[in-house]
Amino acid sequence: MQPKPMLTLSQVLAKLAAKNVTQEFLMDENGEMKLKEKDDVYKPEDLKILRSYRFEADSSPEDNAVLYVAQANDGNIGMIIDAYGAQSNYDGPEFDNFIREIPVEEDEQYNFDNN
Repeated sequence: MQPKPMLTLSQVLAKLAAKNVTQEFLMDENGEMKLKEKDDVYKPEDLKILRSYRFEADSSPEDNAVLYVAQANDGNIGMIIDAYGAQSNYDGPEFDNFIREIPVEEDEQYNFDNN
């Protein structure tokens, strides 16, 4: 049996949209994590990572990205997306340190590898 091909970022985004996960958490220039176009500020302990996906491009390392499905303690669910390596969307260690502090609680409903 041949291994199943890896999902692309656009395929995962489509599957998340089908589950009504369309919001994005972004870190602003002050190092504050917020839902895009909202004012609530989240600390790592306010979030949990439900699933993470890593995307690696064969042709260009500039296309490498990681997507985290995250849920806030107020019930909001969204994505945190970042290019990784030298192409990271964020300068400095603040973003990486923030992500490392978020607890991980894998949720199988966001495991699209098997679907």
